[in-house]
Amino acid sequence: MTFHPDSLPDLTGRVFIVTGATSGIGYHTAARLAEHGAHVYMCARSSAKASAASDRIKLTYPHARLSLLEMDHTSLSTVVAAAKHFLSQETTLHGLINNAGIMATPFETTQDGYEIQWQTNYLAHWVFTRHLIPLLLQTAQTLPPGNVRVVDLSSSGHHSAPKGGINFADTSLKDASPIARYGQSKLANILHVKTLNTLYGPDADGSGARGRDAQIWTAAVHPGLVDTNIAEHASLPILLKLVIAPYKAIGGMLDGDKGSWTSVFCAASPLLKQEHSGAYFQRVADPKGWQSAMAKNAELAARLEDWTAREMKKGGWID
Repeated sequence: MTFHPDSLPDLTGRVFIVTGATSGIGYHTAARLAEHGAHVYMCARSSAKASAASDRIKLTYPHARLSLLEMDHTSLSTVVAAAKHFLSQETTLHGLINNAGIMATPFETTQDGYEIQWQTNYLAHWVFTRHLIPLLLQTAQTLPPGNVRVVDLSSSGHHSAPKGGINFADTSLKDASPIARYGQSKLANILHVKTLNTLYGPDADGSGARGRDAQIWTAAVHPGLVDTNIAEHASLPILLKLVIAPYKAIGGMLDGDKGSWTSVFCAASPLLKQEHSGAYFQRVADPKGWQSAMAKNAELAARLEDWTAREMKKGGWID
């Protein structure tokens, strides 16, 4: 599908959240939404970086309406605090773009006890989304289907997840490669989107409190080969580095703006169709991205949701 952000409608009155919004894909996603009148909350670890990013956007779009949410994905307490702060400020939420991520970093555990990629890319976004679901549903009740959405940034790297997809016995994958840990986290993003679609999307059975009158459409996005800083500290296999290097040298990688287009499409374009809710998109706006068998496994998605809910409840991050 051909798509350009210039085709977006007027988004005045709509509220979006973008995590990891100070650079790369997240920055340009926030900028494109703000360009069209949306009120965008930019999430970042550092308020100084968020303010600087906001100022840069306003140089291009002086009327951009931007707010800041400080949160560190390696500290779930800050994720919960950011969600609660947002809920104290707003009465509607039309789109959540779970964009923040790290890639193939050396093994490390967070202060919460989880492998850093697993928490940064997946767990933190799961917790953040969980706290915002009630407001997303409340907003959806007042609008036609398709006006409230959740987008998770994934990657073709999900194909590098370990055998079986998710190692529930040891999600840290300490003895695996950095790219395998990355793959597991990116697979989890896809499964999260599919679970949300099952629970709240167009085909949900309405057995929950929301009934059938409120829909949250969802999408997982592989943005393509984008020249951002996500791989700056990545421990990538030599073969992968050899593949990427020529593309970068000849300018074959997408810049951050073009890398954001699929996210922007999934978050706000009226061209997104109901039947594509829950899909895995690749650039640009193609809902038929190449998924692994594990990414299509409904039983694995349900098991991951159950495991995550129990873990996060045990840690006190959700009720």
